[in-house]
Amino acid sequence: MYSGNLFVLDFVRRFFVSCVQIFEAYAVRLAENQPQKQVQERLREYIINYQEAKLVLHSIIIPCYKSSQTIREVVELTSAELDRLGRPDYEFILVDDYSPDDGATLKELRSLAADYPFVKAISLAKNSGQHNAVMAGLNYAQGDLLIAMDDDMQTHPSQLHFLLEEIEKGYDIVYGYYPDKKHSTFRNFGSFLNYITVRILIGKPKDMKTSSYWVIRKFVRDYVIQYQSPYTHLQGLFLRTTRNISCVPIKHFEREVGQSGYTLKKLIQLYSNIMGYSVVPLRLSTYCGYFFSILSILGALIIVIRKLVNPMMALGWPSMMCAICFFSGLIMLFMGTIGEYLGRMFLGMNKQPQFVVREVISQNNTAAAIQDTANTPDTARSVEPVLPTETISAKNSCEPSDNE
Repeated sequence: MYSGNLFVLDFVRRFFVSCVQIFEAYAVRLAENQPQKQVQERLREYIINYQEAKLVLHSIIIPCYKSSQTIREVVELTSAELDRLGRPDYEFILVDDYSPDDGATLKELRSLAADYPFVKAISLAKNSGQHNAVMAGLNYAQGDLLIAMDDDMQTHPSQLHFLLEEIEKGYDIVYGYYPDKKHSTFRNFGSFLNYITVRILIGKPKDMKTSSYWVIRKFVRDYVIQYQSPYTHLQGLFLRTTRNISCVPIKHFEREVGQSGYTLKKLIQLYSNIMGYSVVPLRLSTYCGYFFSILSILGALIIVIRKLVNPMMALGWPSMMCAICFFSGLIMLFMGTIGEYLGRMFLGMNKQPQFVVREVISQNNTAAAIQDTANTPDTARSVEPVLPTETISAKNSCEPSDNE
């Protein structure tokens, strides 16, 4: 298994570094002619410091959608950047969100998994959306730090060091945000609406700026993947897990190939997912009910007074019909809001899958098909290598764009 190979490599690396430190200590003694006791103390200090130092495994999660022309460059540039930063322990979790490109994206992911031992590709059986695809990657990641980025080179690997430097200051989550966005006017307007919606519904801090480029710690991942509903909104999950969050400005690059996969319908579906993390819409309907009830009482009093003052005043049929249509529409709106909550509760109890994994591809397991939707930190997901012709029975276990 891939985790076993990581353990062996880690053991070899630790042994090699320990040997180098021992030789260095004795070299210092010979060069400086230090007493034996001082050399032993320095050698002991080297060993203790190394044993306390923990090698951090970085998991880079990339949801892929029609990205056959860009994903290899993203992986190779990110790998080179992590090596340059002195962070050689990493893995890539590439999630194909059922790309409608005749298998071109999945083919490229297979090629990457065959070329690099640190790449694991996950093929979803149906399109689940960017946030659910990231959730799939989070379930399979093993890192101490988990990084999410896009597949189109807009979240550029050259900006990764800003996020890693910031999280080393003790934050649980670090977002990269774009002072100058390269999105279309339509996407920027959608981001603005999302910013306002999240602030109102879940109390997002005013100075917190977000994007689909972020780094989180492992304990955040462990709590986030306990969420089982298919209506995933990663920003909502992060905000209800911790408020020790920072954001750093980074450069937003132009998309190299193609265009955004987000349509108006998908953006509306994504933004509506935030309803699952707040009861503000229900409270708003209550407040509106109070407001219009008081308004109708005041209106009735005004009509009575005016009729008493001027008995010849004629009551208008058009105004009555307008009032009826207005309040009927308002009632239907709030009934729809309540119905949306009830519908999501029903689908949650019905165990609608958050995502369905069709294949897991790496150098250590050529193909593993499972039907699973979620995972908890107490039950780690394990995928055993199987023959391509082997039939896998369904597991019924109850288990992350752009956020802005």
